[in-house]
Amino acid sequence: MVVHSMDDFVKMAVVRAAVYMGEKAFAYDQQFDGNDFAATHLLASVRGEPAGCIRIRFFGDFAKMERLAVRREFRKSRLAFELVRAAVDLCRAKGYRKLYGHASEEYLSFWLHFGFKVRDNGAPFELASWPLVEMIEDIEPFDDAVRLGDDPIRTIRPEGSWNQPCALERASTLAS
Repeated sequence: MVVHSMDDFVKMAVVRAAVYMGEKAFAYDQQFDGNDFAATHLLASVRGEPAGCIRIRFFGDFAKMERLAVRREFRKSRLAFELVRAAVDLCRAKGYRKLYGHASEEYLSFWLHFGFKVRDNGAPFELASWPLVEMIEDIEPFDDAVRLGDDPIRTIRPEGSWNQPCALERASTLAS
């Protein structure tokens, strides 16, 4: 589900373009804003078809949920819920305690379902003529979240796969 290859990155971009540019009429440079290569993306597929995605950016003491998109033909499924749950779990696995995001009024109840709250003193604002509110959520990191002092190999492993051996470990085993 974590985008690790250029092929998966392109699939994610296709989903976002279909939803935000095709349906919501955002301009290309509004949707692809220069933050995509500095973020982690999750991609969901249905029967091999790219169907949904979400972007997460990581800051000092919080992670920001962004750009949740599910193609129209998959919206009656639980895909959006699964993507957000997976994104929250990834943040918990990284040790984050606070999540942040923006939501339009029409999608606010969806985010409230996950425990997000409208940020105190967070006045509504507009972005590209789209009215938004700030949301926050407090979360608890997983007991086995990645931490400084863990086995150094954990931090070499691919994003989201910190408890699974990686290619470098397998190569080291073969070399011994």
